[in-house]
Amino acid sequence: MDQQHEVIIVGAGLSGLVTAHFLAAAGITALLLEADQRPGGAIRSFHEEGYRAEWGPHGFLDNNPASRQLLAETGLEAEALKAPLGQNVRFVCHHGRLVALPQSPKALLTTPLLSLLGKLRLAIEPFKKPLADGASIGQWAEHRFGREVLPLVDAAVTGTFAGDYQRLNIDTVMPGVRRLEKEHGSLLRGLWRERRQRRKTPSADAKHDKSGRQPQPPAAGLPAMTSFPLGMEYLATRLSQDKEIVYQCEVEKIRPLTEGGWEITAQKGIFQARRLVLALPVNQALELLANFKPPVNAVPEARIVTVALGFSREEAEIPAGFGYLAPERENRFTLGALFSSHMFPERAPAGHVLLEALVGGRRHPERLELDDATIIANIYQDLRQLLPIKAPPAFSRVLRGSGGIPQLEQDHPKLLAWREQLAQKHPSLQLTGFGWEGIGMNDMIKAAQKTADLITQGHQADEQAAVRPVYF
Repeated sequence: MDQQHEVIIVGAGLSGLVTAHFLAAAGITALLLEADQRPGGAIRSFHEEGYRAEWGPHGFLDNNPASRQLLAETGLEAEALKAPLGQNVRFVCHHGRLVALPQSPKALLTTPLLSLLGKLRLAIEPFKKPLADGASIGQWAEHRFGREVLPLVDAAVTGTFAGDYQRLNIDTVMPGVRRLEKEHGSLLRGLWRERRQRRKTPSADAKHDKSGRQPQPPAAGLPAMTSFPLGMEYLATRLSQDKEIVYQCEVEKIRPLTEGGWEITAQKGIFQARRLVLALPVNQALELLANFKPPVNAVPEARIVTVALGFSREEAEIPAGFGYLAPERENRFTLGALFSSHMFPERAPAGHVLLEALVGGRRHPERLELDDATIIANIYQDLRQLLPIKAPPAFSRVLRGSGGIPQLEQDHPKLLAWREQLAQKHPSLQLTGFGWEGIGMNDMIKAAQKTADLITQGHQADEQAAVRPVYF
């Protein structure tokens, strides 16, 4: 079966669906080939006995222009739920108890998370010269801010990558931070100067779609976590509507055609396209690209399980806030827990609260081999030491996802350089998806929009690497 198309997108996860959306907004219909029988990839919501949890991502922040544009163009901004970070405390496990993270410079001066010497050490950051490329996040943070910040850095990395901060590459994970550091000789000096420049030149970061609508700018201050009443899977379901998707159609091989374009061999036939987008997690893409000799066969992954735990409000006094994270030095079984029904109240039935605990990660894959009962028991032991919980959970489910979280470690810059060379040799092939330029939903939405722009406009807008704020 020979089928010819203008654009074929391999993968109907978030990256593929968003790329298809922005292409459609420009008048181009793409065909999506999806190996699974449902759209969304890792985005998958759980609903049972009145509890609503997530197998994959729990939401995304509303501080990304591409994401705000996507919600505006789809009408989803009117349905989105928002949980402002400024109104919700985040906790870190610190010497066996939960301590609120400081949310202002004034709070930083009084926080017990750093000693007086640790706080004074922050002040000499402008006098530290930038490290050479190739440092880990841990090496970079200790060099710039001192050793005492490492548990906080560890918690931040745990909350995003479930990774090891001594392995993740600072240049790849935080390119905007490194840009400021190199340009100004100091991160703090660079942030101060960039803020002054923004005040002088108001940003117009949103593009209009064909209807003339424009996403609303983010509110001043801290951003808000965004989700939907039916969970994150609702986003994928809405994005898949009116898209041409062939399900249960795993792609087995791709090859460039001498006359231009691509041939895609899949379970349901042979397809041809003038432009091809691989919108797959990085390791799945590398399998299809083996003949193009990437510098690595695969990138490391961190695997986690999410454990949904429901407690009676009478037996569990959960503090108001988003949840907590535990640095490795705390020797906790649980990486952290989200106070889900505090963020989004409809996540639990009346009279109950929902916590979603995270287990495993880059450093503890062996914990995923334990049976469900053992995992739940260990989490409960952690929680009852940190929170006023009087009884075991009334509801518990271990959600074991099939995929892992790509880790942007020391070989990742080589992989990105190879992707750039591949793009120059095969400009009709685009690579986007989970783990290429980041792992957050905002990272993937932004990259998918850039992919669509490259196809529709023949180029991507030049832009400096932006500083990604770190939120625990």
